[in-house]
Amino acid sequence: MPPGPPSPAPAAATPEKGGRRVWFDLHSWVGLKLCVLMAFVCFTGTLAVFSHEIDWALHDEMRVSPVPERASWGAMVGAVQQAYPAWTINGLAAPKGPRSAVMASMKTDEGRLRFVWVDPYRGTVTGDTHWFNTQRFLRNTHRHLMMPVKFGVPIVSALAIALLVTLVTSLVIYRHWWRGFFSMPRPERQRRFWGDVHRLAGVWSLWFIALIAATGVWYLVESLGGGAGGQSDVLAERADDAATVQAAPAITPAAIDLAIANARQQWPGLDVKRIALSARGIVIEGQAEAWLVRDRANALGFDSTGGTVTGRRAGTGLDVHHRISEMADPLHFGTFGGLATQLIWFVFGLLLTALSVTGAYLYGLRVADAMRAAARKAAKRAGTRTARPPAEHETVHP
Repeated sequence: MPPGPPSPAPAAATPEKGGRRVWFDLHSWVGLKLCVLMAFVCFTGTLAVFSHEIDWALHDEMRVSPVPERASWGAMVGAVQQAYPAWTINGLAAPKGPRSAVMASMKTDEGRLRFVWVDPYRGTVTGDTHWFNTQRFLRNTHRHLMMPVKFGVPIVSALAIALLVTLVTSLVIYRHWWRGFFSMPRPERQRRFWGDVHRLAGVWSLWFIALIAATGVWYLVESLGGGAGGQSDVLAERADDAATVQAAPAITPAAIDLAIANARQQWPGLDVKRIALSARGIVIEGQAEAWLVRDRANALGFDSTGGTVTGRRAGTGLDVHHRISEMADPLHFGTFGGLATQLIWFVFGLLLTALSVTGAYLYGLRVADAMRAAARKAAKRAGTRTARPPAEHETVHP
């Protein structure tokens, strides 16, 4: 099963088996040529599923102790502004779990990006960390291999085509594959055992391979100019010149709380996940009626005072192109169902990585077997020539 060659089936003279041999060679060639890159991208993507949790374990600033009461969004903004008065706050993101802090995205007076962490229960700042954390490292490595985005994203996304090739070819060469869900590996020979393991993991991963390949092809299309474009702006139009920006009223904690109260009144089903702040106003994003969309698909815009709604965007009102674009990330990383789906995606991501490794290992075993068989044949031919009886005209000395 993809990616990488399964245990080889012997070629036969019948047209059907001969055709399957061509599919097997294609499966082997694609899997072998791309096995290292494929395994690396799959493994970094698998770790990226739990990248936030890794950061949470590494940084004390991100960990909090739950209590019944919760601080308001405005109180948390006020705490950040008081702790870092010279920094600019770009927005706040809701905690990922009950023991996680709220993340405030900040820009320092030197123009650098930092994360400031706020206790959502007590409304106090717990500290700040570097912008380039584990999550960012894994995301950049998996998404574009730390290369410039315009080159790296198409290169990584193009691996989805290789995944599709190995998926289709594996279904052709593995006859009656649906019978393999409960076929246990046979331990008689090393090559047979790992071939059975490869096929077993591949059969159970078919749905996951198809999903990752489909979302990967979508990322490739977007990277080559077929993206859905930006979302509709929910903030009022205003001039972008420096004088206008400087004259814009500062966003206060009271304005944040007023905007949250108005959002809950006008859109009771909106679960607030993020607040974006700028000189143009306040944007409140989150999850609502639409299923399988990013938080940004649902948004309410307010002016700087938080009292006037300037726009609304709902995931249920997206066109097909934008809806697919918003679905791609939750499906690709399995974040839509919390820790349960993240764990499933993590396990199958490891299986996908293992398929790349075992496929290459099987090819190496196959080559080694072929070399040993050729050596045995050569030795047999040499022994036959050595043991050839003398001709009648030759004299045999005792």
